[in-house]
Amino acid sequence: MLNSMMKVDVLEIPYKGTGPALNDLVSGQFDYMVDQAVNVLAQINGGNIRALGVSTKKPLSQLPGVPTIDGSGLPGYEVTIWNAFFAPKGVPKDVVTKMNKALVETLADPGIIKRLTELAVDLPTTAEATPEALTAQLKASIDLWVPTVRAAGIKPE
Repeated sequence: MLNSMMKVDVLEIPYKGTGPALNDLVSGQFDYMVDQAVNVLAQINGGNIRALGVSTKKPLSQLPGVPTIDGSGLPGYEVTIWNAFFAPKGVPKDVVTKMNKALVETLADPGIIKRLTELAVDLPTTAEATPEALTAQLKASIDLWVPTVRAAGIKPE
């Protein structure tokens, strides 16, 4: 999506994980990469790589002085990482409700909040941490990425 919006044609190099990609970025084997903040904060803070921008609408407090890509000349660019809990189809609604309640309680724990915030994890609100909100998030993600994937000519394997 970034390359498409910038209208650049680059050689994309697939890696089996952030570790090998970071090694090659630090050693100058390629020019830039896009990854989750949590995966690269230590390398940024250690001075091994430089953060050029964040893909969120708001700057990250964990990366002071690093602008958003949207605010740096690529309006509309926003890509966020999110996580979810899934269960097999057919799990009874009362079990899903119980699991969701435990998730919401866990995400309200001050220790959990502190640690996840340190890792640049954007915590969901209680309203965002529901099965219904997850369904909406999945649909929005599909609606966002399917045209991008098709435009890039990527085929399922």
